Amino acid sequence: MPTLLLLMIFGALAYAFWDFSRAAAERATELGRNACQAADVQWLDQSVHATGLRLCRLPNGWLGFERTFRFDYSHDGIERHSGRMVLRGRELVAFVGPASARISTLRQGTEEAEDV
Repeated sequence: MPTLLLLMIFGALAYAFWDFSRAAAERATELGRNACQAADVQWLDQSVHATGLRLCRLPNGWLGFERTFRFDYSHDGIERHSGRMVLRGRELVAFVGPASARISTLRQGTEEAEDV
C-alpha cells in the first residue's frame, strides 16, 4: 500500500510540473508573438523553445522556477535572428529581441492592448 501511495504522489508531482511547464511555454509564445507584431518583424517557426530551467525565489517568497525561452524572428524574411526571454513564474523578467518591441497584452473582450 505505501508503494502505491508514493507512486501516486510522484505521478501527481510529475503531472503538475508538466502542466506548469506547458503554461509557461504558452505564455512565452504569447509574449514572443506580441513582441514581433509590435516591432513589425516576422516571427519564425511560430514557437518558442525552452533552453533553461532553474530554481528561484518568486516575488511572493515561495520557491519556483525561472524558465528561459528562445524564439527566432526576421526583419526581411532572409536573415534569422534569435530572441530570448526569461519568465519567473508567469512574470516576464528579461527580454532580448526585436529592438523596437514593446511587450503588450490584449485586454479580454476588447481590441485594446496594455503594456506589460
